[in-house]
Amino acid sequence: MMQTDVKSGHLNNSGFVVLGRNRLKAVSMVGTATAGTLDIFDTTTAPVAATYARTAAVITVTKSAHGLATGTVLGLTFATASGSSGTNGNYVITVTDANTFTVTDINSGTIAGGTVAAYAPLWIASYDTGASDLFGNFALIPGEGILVKNGIYLSMSNLLSANIYYG
Repeated sequence: MMQTDVKSGHLNNSGFVVLGRNRLKAVSMVGTATAGTLDIFDTTTAPVAATYARTAAVITVTKSAHGLATGTVLGLTFATASGSSGTNGNYVITVTDANTFTVTDINSGTIAGGTVAAYAPLWIASYDTGASDLFGNFALIPGEGILVKNGIYLSMSNLLSANIYYG
């Protein structure tokens, strides 16, 4: 049976594609001459910019007056520093003070403080392009797609555009 409920959204910079419950079906993006990243979040608010450091498997995220509570689940993305990064994903946080919280990464390494991170209620996926990798077209997401309960937010870095197919 042919699926007829698929819609698409196109962005040239970070923002919402659609709000509400949907299923993410496919992703495509256009890169630039510089390596780029597309982070996809399930959220009704734009991701919060923060910084992080990692020692072994413990990642410490810093954001002034974050207002979060221990036990909250957050979707986190981490920029690369010195060839390494935290593992993007959904984590239960432990608040250490008003400006920092920690998560335990499934991987280990050392990353100096001040490296860029972002968080929102739920992380869905991340895609990277290499330098001069101008077009990344990704196959349909298997099955019925990824269930998104709140909305699809695209965080774009060094990309010309991104298309999302949903329904």
